[in-house]
Amino acid sequence: MAMLTVRNLSEEVHRALRVRAALHGQSMEAEVREILESAISPKGRVKLGSLLADLGRQAQLSDEEFSVFESVRDKAPARQVSFE
Repeated sequence: MAMLTVRNLSEEVHRALRVRAALHGQSMEAEVREILESAISPKGRVKLGSLLADLGRQAQLSDEEFSVFESVRDKAPARQVSFE
């Protein structure tokens, strides 16, 4: 698992993180992880794979027909587009 060190964090931000973590009943490290995860994976984001799976369920595909989608699905994380 990757690690990240954040240097030169202001006392104000550090204190706010500590308070926020305490309010959520978790460590500061867990709180920061949650903040970062929510920043890169917004809850309102449309996930194409999930949308297609829901369509398959609505079409009442059999388990065998549905398993074809799982077998060909690319499970690699999305890559940022480069225009260079």
